Amino acid sequence: MNRTVTKAVFPVAGLGTRFLPATKSIPKEIMTLVDKPLIQYAIDEARAAGITEFIFVTSRGKGALEDYFDRAPELEAALKEKGRDEMLEALDHTNMGSGAIAYVRQHRALGLGHAVWCARRLIGDEPFAVILPDDVITGDEPCLKQMVEAYQETGGSMVAAMEVPPEKISSYGVLDTRGEKGDRVRVGGMVEKPPADKAPSNLAVIGRYILPPSVLGTLHKMKSGAGGEIQLTDAIAAEIDSADGVHGLKFRGERYDCGSKAGFLQATVAFALARPDLRDEFSEFLGALDRG
Repeated sequence: MNRTVTKAVFPVAGLGTRFLPATKSIPKEIMTLVDKPLIQYAIDEARAAGITEFIFVTSRGKGALEDYFDRAPELEAALKEKGRDEMLEALDHTNMGSGAIAYVRQHRALGLGHAVWCARRLIGDEPFAVILPDDVITGDEPCLKQMVEAYQETGGSMVAAMEVPPEKISSYGVLDTRGEKGDRVRVGGMVEKPPADKAPSNLAVIGRYILPPSVLGTLHKMKSGAGGEIQLTDAIAAEIDSADGVHGLKFRGERYDCGSKAGFLQATVAFALARPDLRDEFSEFLGALDRG
C-alpha cells in the first residue's frame, strides 16, 4: 500500500463571518499573525512534511488568497533596487512554483466533508492530507510531519488529537479509543460535538488529517450528518473497521484556534513574544498594561 503523502487539501471556502467586518473584503486565511498570514503557516507546515502538491478548495471572493501565492514583479523590483534583501527573501518564500497549487470551487457550503470531496479528481487514488488553516500549531517538529512519520507505521487514516477540558468538549469531534501505543491511539469510534457527560474521552480531533482515497467514496454518497452538513468525521468513522483502521496521534505542540477571536488574539501575543526582534518591546508594553 502506498504510504507516501505528497498531496494536501486546504478547505478555504468559508466566509469567515466571525471576523466581520474585516472579512467583508479579505479572506480570513489572509489575516496575519504578526506579519505572516494564517495560510502561510499552513503551507510551511505542509512543506516541512514533504507535501509537494497543494489543493485549495475555494469560493467566490477568494481572489486575494490566490494572488498571495503569485509573484509580484513590481514589488520585487522595488525591493531589489533598494537593497532590501531580507524582505526579498521573505517574499520569495511566499511564491509557489507554476502548477504547485491547484484551485477548485465549492459552490455550496455543505460542510467540510463536501469541501474535501470537491477535490476528489485532483486527489486521485492516493493518500492525502487535509489541513485546516484555522488551527495553527507550533512545536519543535511540525504537527503534520509528526503525523506523516507515524502514518508510515500505521497506514489507514490518521487524525491529530488533543486533550481538551470537559467544558469545551462539546465543540469538537471526540475519539472513542480502543487502546494506546505511545502517542498513538487506535480509534474505535468518533462522536461529533457530544455533550460533556456523553463524551467517550477527552481526546478531540484537531484540524489535521491523513486519509486514504477510499474516504472519497464514502463522501460521494452525500449523506448529511451533524448540523445537516456532510461531515468529514462521518466518512473517517466508516474506515474504523477497515484493515488498517483509524488512528489518532497526540501531537507534540501548542495549538491555537484562530477561527475564534480570542484564539486569534492569543496566537498573536504568543507569536509576537517568540520573535527576537519584537519580544523585548512587546513584553514591556504588556507589562505596562498589567501594571496599569
